[in-house]
Amino acid sequence: MGPMPDTTDADAHADAEGLTVGQVAARLDVTVRALHHWDEIGLARPSLRTSAGYRLYTAGDLERLHRIVVYREIGLGLDRIRAVLDDPATDVPDALRAQRAQVAERIERLKRLDTGLERMIEAHERGLLLTVEQQAAVFGPRWDPSWPAEARQRYGDTPQWRQYAERSAARGPREWQAVADAVAGLDRELGEAMDAGVTPGSDRAGRLVGRHREVFAAYFPLTRQMQVCLARMYEADPAYAAHYDTVRPGLAGWFRRLVDADARAHGIDPDTATWE
Repeated sequence: MGPMPDTTDADAHADAEGLTVGQVAARLDVTVRALHHWDEIGLARPSLRTSAGYRLYTAGDLERLHRIVVYREIGLGLDRIRAVLDDPATDVPDALRAQRAQVAERIERLKRLDTGLERMIEAHERGLLLTVEQQAAVFGPRWDPSWPAEARQRYGDTPQWRQYAERSAARGPREWQAVADAVAGLDRELGEAMDAGVTPGSDRAGRLVGRHREVFAAYFPLTRQMQVCLARMYEADPAYAAHYDTVRPGLAGWFRRLVDADARAHGIDPDTATWE
C-alpha cells in the first residue's frame, strides 16, 4: 500500500465549494462507479448537492473516503469497513489484527504458488528436478545425468514434454523412486514372461502391454499408436536395446512383437502407426 495522498489542497477546495464525483475519483484513484455504489449502500454519501442535483463531497466526506480506500486496500470487505467506521461496539485493533492474520495466510499461499511456479519453469527447462547424486541414487549407476538435457533438446517442443514437465514439477526423490521401482518391476515381469514363452497376441501378452502403458503414464499418457512407435524405438535405438538386453537378451525385439500384436488386435496397423 502506498503513502497516503496529500489532501491539503483538496480538503481546502472541498471546504470551500465541494468536489464532484469525477474529481474525487481522480484524487483517490477509485472509479466513479465505486463512489456511486458506496453512496447507494450508505457507506459514503456526499454531503452536498448542486442546484442541478449533482453530488458534491466535503472535506469530511473526503476523510471518510480516504479511510474506506485504506481499509479496502488492506482487504476489508465493505460490511466490515462500515462496522469499523460506524459501529462503536467494533474493536478496531482486533478487526485489523484479524485482517492481518488473513493477509499473512494469503502471503503464505502466494509463496507456495511462487515456489510451484518456479518448479514448473525449471521442470519445463530441465525435465528432472533432481541433483546428479539424487539421480544416481534413484535410477542406479547405469543412469546418465545428461539424458534429461538430451530429451529436452529432442522433445522440448512436444505436448508430451509439457505433460512430463507437469508431472516432474510435483516430484521429489521419493516420488521418482516409486516411478523407478515401477519401471524395474515391469522389466522383471517382461523378463519372466519371455522366459515363460509368452507369445504375441496371448492374454498374458495383452496384460503386459497394458501394464507397460500404465507404468509409462508416469511420464505422459501413452496411446496404443504411440506405444507401437516407442516399442520400435526400444528395438532400434542402441541405448534402449542395450538396457533391455541386460534384462534378457533380445527382450526389446520380443516386446516389440507383443506390442505390434496388441495393436493389430485393436485395429491399428503397426507399420503405419504414428505418434498420436
